[in-house]
Amino acid sequence: MTVVKAILLALVAAGSGVQTSALAAPVGDALQRPALQVRQPERSVLLAAAQAGQRIVAVGERGMVALSEDQGQTWRQVPCPVSVTLTMVRFADAQHGVAVGHGGTVLTTADGGASWQLRLDGVQLAAIAQRAAQGEQAQADAQRLKDDGPDKPFLDVLMWDAQRMLAVGAYGLAFYTADGGKTWQPWMDRLPNPRAMHWYVARRAGDTVWLAGEQGVLARSNDGGNSFQAVESPYRGSWFTGELQADGAVLLAGLRGNVWRSADGGRNWVQLPLPVPASVAASAGAAQGSFFLAGQAGVVLQGKGGTVKPLNTTPLPPLAGVLPLNDGRLLTVGLGGVVTLPAPAVQEGGRP
Repeated sequence: MTVVKAILLALVAAGSGVQTSALAAPVGDALQRPALQVRQPERSVLLAAAQAGQRIVAVGERGMVALSEDQGQTWRQVPCPVSVTLTMVRFADAQHGVAVGHGGTVLTTADGGASWQLRLDGVQLAAIAQRAAQGEQAQADAQRLKDDGPDKPFLDVLMWDAQRMLAVGAYGLAFYTADGGKTWQPWMDRLPNPRAMHWYVARRAGDTVWLAGEQGVLARSNDGGNSFQAVESPYRGSWFTGELQADGAVLLAGLRGNVWRSADGGRNWVQLPLPVPASVAASAGAAQGSFFLAGQAGVVLQGKGGTVKPLNTTPLPPLAGVLPLNDGRLLTVGLGGVVTLPAPAVQEGGRP
């Protein structure tokens, strides 16, 4: 499947709220086929971007990995060992990063995104799940992974550091490594997700980890992921993105413009009204408690002091990622590739 995340996370489920039955089609030999080179990588369909020191790394459809050394002014494509769609990229420091995507793909880099190594795919993760399965249900789930083939995408990933990572995705997939991707452990059995809902969101601050996803499924860990507890969702639609804020609050956003904030670990929630009630697929934190949102409507929003306002008057193509740059501008990625916006004006008021 080569559908962009803006569609994957928002348009597929829009209108009805019905559970999506299939997120990814079989990827065939795309797991063994390197990505094709293109002339203008910045105009490709891109789904996520991250800062690696002074470098920006963006990933997207058909194994696209693009780098910018000048804060998004120019771009170059680098080789990728797979041609499946990559959905998320994150960095622990300027050198060590991870990208995940369709076909159960996990790639790592130790040189700031200049080169990538395949660490996990859907065939391998099925075998790992089979070896680790204990009990009749776990064995049946692992056998189903093997029988289905490598058709399930990872949709988000956490990095504690260069060695510890957690990749999550469709149908409750969750795999953890403590050695930089050399070996993996399935974490599905430790997550409160009995209906195997899709995990779209993984966020961490210190020892606090939040996972969120389809039909309002929410889980929180206060011990670095050793154990998770289910959290009651304030609404029954899907969560597509979120941020853990500096004051300890959690901000989650998703279907049909639902944006909610909790300052007490998920016991109580406050809804933030949006001027554009469209599905939100991407978010980013910023200084002084502010945050940015972007998604289906092609509008970038800035929130602070309990209010959220649009930053662009002319809508962009559907957006899948937003990244604040070092010079104050905003970089967005999505159906239209890379688009940068001017630095937003500083808002008055307290924390949202």
